[in-house]
Amino acid sequence: MRHFSRISHIPPLSQFINPVLNSAIPVPEKLTDLKYYLQTYGCAMNENDSQIVSSILHSAGLKSTDTSDKADLVLINTCSIREKAEQKVKQRLHELLKQNKRAKIAVLGCMAERLKSSLLEEKLAHIVVGPDSYRALPKLVEAVMCDGKKNAIDVQLSLEETYADITPVRNNEISAFISIMRGCNNMCSFCVVPFTRGRERSRPMASILEEVKLLHSKGIKEITLLGQNVNSYCDTTSDSVNSHENTPGFSELFKSRPSGARFAQLLANVAEEAPNSRIRFTSPHPKDFPQEVLDVMKAYPNLCKQVHLPLQSGSDRILYSMRRYHTQQAYLDLAERIRNELPGVALSTDVIAGFCGETEEDHQETLKVLRTVRFEQAYMFAYSMRSKTHAFNAMQDDVKEDVKKGRLAEIIEVVKEIQKEINQKEIGKTVKVMVDGPALKGNWDWTGRTEQNKRTFGKGSWKLGQDIEARVVSASSQTLFTEEL
Repeated sequence: MRHFSRISHIPPLSQFINPVLNSAIPVPEKLTDLKYYLQTYGCAMNENDSQIVSSILHSAGLKSTDTSDKADLVLINTCSIREKAEQKVKQRLHELLKQNKRAKIAVLGCMAERLKSSLLEEKLAHIVVGPDSYRALPKLVEAVMCDGKKNAIDVQLSLEETYADITPVRNNEISAFISIMRGCNNMCSFCVVPFTRGRERSRPMASILEEVKLLHSKGIKEITLLGQNVNSYCDTTSDSVNSHENTPGFSELFKSRPSGARFAQLLANVAEEAPNSRIRFTSPHPKDFPQEVLDVMKAYPNLCKQVHLPLQSGSDRILYSMRRYHTQQAYLDLAERIRNELPGVALSTDVIAGFCGETEEDHQETLKVLRTVRFEQAYMFAYSMRSKTHAFNAMQDDVKEDVKKGRLAEIIEVVKEIQKEINQKEIGKTVKVMVDGPALKGNWDWTGRTEQNKRTFGKGSWKLGQDIEARVVSASSQTLFTEEL
């Protein structure tokens, strides 16, 4: 394995802190009397963004409340990846406007970036803030809640914003997310993320390692590195001259790649900085798994042997149409290589049913890959066309809804059948589980997750964050059930 240079001296987090935001931010007296309620929809990145938003609001003097009816300001952090997600948020906004008529409503995140002022025009919000504009929140809140403005909006995307200088407000005692990069350059035909999250940019490695060090010192048991395309990470501020390297057999639309410290080096350094914590990362792209990344995952036992490997489609024709520049065989070769090099690894994936132009033959190719790779977990969805994407501008959403739903149902059935078969083979084996809370159903005492991210239930005494070895006695497609050794 290649030797990765270790940052010998990690600068203190204060070096990365913006003094204007964290110590000298003006706090209007009226804001200090206000309470806010924040609700999050969508991915782990949105959860982490909400923690950043809470930090910014606390710095401005606002206080959080646990229910929306007590709040002066209600913030909804949104997902825009599918139409169903947006409809769910709109329904919630209508409910909030009826339930708490005195509160001001702020829509944050991807949906705010995609729909912009139309949210104000539809009277669904008073404040609209995109993912790169959270620093502006105190001023926007002050304008609407203190200065009498009817509404306020800031949806300016940034080429530089990473929020590296802001310490998120975290409530979880045992696990934490760390955002290492933002945005995406892939421009997949189906995906709206580049238009709602902007272009790809990475945090300086030193700031990430200092945050890891802080979390590890507080006893955090699991750290998840986050990014829209997490394994394309590149710290251009470092002295490293490593160049970008794709997975063998994979290519991409975006060719301009600067040199810098890359994901494999970051993974190694994070693993060393937090030797007693589990380390995970999401969401990666299969095109960014060069050998170095697998070498690092083999070398450090605290790097979880679990890899998310988005498939989307198994058809070469549809993959090309999606701007996923690899073949089915290249994907299968990568999955086999990961399993060979990381014994016991669990693979998860994303699958889209009914993309533009998909035929029954294309669908069968997807099922073939699912049966060949045998994923332990999958996120499966019917295709939903998003404005601004390449598909919206250049393709026809020509697969009928009932066909999409039928294909999705078949995909789900195949995946669940495979998951059950895999989990049934765990019966009688001993698994190591990190307890993350009390069991809230059945006769079980605790629940937790294995290194492979499998939900597990067990009986007996426990402590939050405790590592328990237990024997699997039964299993479903989603869950392992254990007994004490």
